[in-house]
Amino acid sequence: MVQGKTKGLVNKTASSSRHAQKAAANPRKGQRYIAPKKPALLKQAAMKRDLTAKINKSIETQVVQAASSGKLTIMKNVGTDAPATKGKPKA
Repeated sequence: MVQGKTKGLVNKTASSSRHAQKAAANPRKGQRYIAPKKPALLKQAAMKRDLTAKINKSIETQVVQAASSGKLTIMKNVGTDAPATKGKPKA
């Protein structure tokens, strides 16, 4: 067996651990997604994308219609009514 250090072998864990620390300190925002490779999965992913886009658009239009149907008012909080009724004695 070789005694001592061998020539040409370098410990690379120091540089890779430094890279891992930098990556952990600055994470990327957003969802990570791996694109499918099989044709059936490609078609399924495309259909899912289209359906989610349609659903989101319909939800947005419903919210806009609900907001624009009447004048905008500030709703009372349910918590404001509760303290006033606690002070009254029960009959």
